[in-house]
Amino acid sequence: MLKQMGLLLIGIPAVLALLAGCSATRIVNALAPTDTYTRVEGVRFGAADLQLDIYRPTGTHGASPVVVFFYGGNWQSGSRSDYLFVGEALASRGITAVLADYRLYPAAKYPDFLADSAAAVRWASEHIAEFGGDPARLYLMGHSAGAYNAAMLALDQRWLAQAGFSGPAPRGWIGLAGPYDFLPLTDPALQAIFAPRDGWPATQPIHYVQAGVPPTLLLTADGDTTVYPRNSEHLAAALRASGNQVAWLRYTGTSHAGLIGALSYPLRHRRDVLDQISRFVQTGQLPADKTAD
Repeated sequence: MLKQMGLLLIGIPAVLALLAGCSATRIVNALAPTDTYTRVEGVRFGAADLQLDIYRPTGTHGASPVVVFFYGGNWQSGSRSDYLFVGEALASRGITAVLADYRLYPAAKYPDFLADSAAAVRWASEHIAEFGGDPARLYLMGHSAGAYNAAMLALDQRWLAQAGFSGPAPRGWIGLAGPYDFLPLTDPALQAIFAPRDGWPATQPIHYVQAGVPPTLLLTADGDTTVYPRNSEHLAAALRASGNQVAWLRYTGTSHAGLIGALSYPLRHRRDVLDQISRFVQTGQLPADKTAD
């Protein structure tokens, strides 16, 4: 009841407007239910001594599927704690969620954040059974820059191999508003993050498409001016051309931030973003391509 009252006081239009700002995550996190998960915070992993949080679904029996989620922030900002609402959303559908930090610029550059992301996946594969998750049903997921991280791990096997990953291969991966084919780089910070210039082509996920990529679910917002949907369009076409399973879901009337915001408790009833993701993770079956509100 208190959650519902908070939603009524703030209002859906206000939440949508705030999703573009840094205070948005505090609002949607505060409104997230607390009875759908138990959280284990600050688990250390990897050589860089980073931390991750685990969201265990309540009321489930047996081992649950697992999603390792990477947040966005242009590889320059963000924290796992900002995305409690994502962990809650996945746990509410019977999925164990692992939200992992990774090093950010200027302390780190490409490919440091890929090494960190791969280390998080290795940790999940080796330890998530201790927290009720099934390492044989492990999926990767990310939004924006985090979707790039997930894509690179799914498409280019060297990152997981270099991290010492030896578990079952990820069952699939999910990219929300991800940059997969984003050359040329014009932003000075991105130029520095992905330096040197002559190495830029090797940083693009689309160049690693080959047969045998895990099933791929791509979601975009038609109103996204931060990461243009053509990134997903190009990647989906390349994956299909190589014989891979891929679905591309396009949502109208929303934005880059609105797409990830659709997982939050106040907004998840407006679009089927969470429904589509949870169905894919729970069943392993991809939906048909579609465009929807």
